[in-house]
Amino acid sequence: MMTDPIADMLTRIRNANAISKPTVAMPASRMRVGIAEVLHKEGFIASYKVSEGKPTSILDIVLKYGEEGEKVIRKIDRISKPGCRMYAQVGDLKPILRGQGIQILSTPKGVVSDRQARELSVGGEVLALVY
Repeated sequence: MMTDPIADMLTRIRNANAISKPTVAMPASRMRVGIAEVLHKEGFIASYKVSEGKPTSILDIVLKYGEEGEKVIRKIDRISKPGCRMYAQVGDLKPILRGQGIQILSTPKGVVSDRQARELSVGGEVLALVY
């Protein structure tokens, strides 16, 4: 039984990225698809696709690498954990690595990056840090 599906998703991406695997697959959920959407919008992954399957849908993520094989995702970490939730107000959201990295937040407006959260003037639970 998986207790933290978001940590599982991030670990699958981290492991696939470490061995330069082109794609990674995992069970889909609304939260996981939202995180994949943010990663795609911010340019950390090439694309993602949700395929229907039994018993659950499958989320396929195509990882992104540079022209010479350098990794676009250098670090991807879970911030808010089931045992210790981390929340941030809009004033607490500072740029990561001078704008090169992002924080992924779960807000009342959906799953968004810290840039989008500042534009929408909304805070929320900090799910992950990516750079």
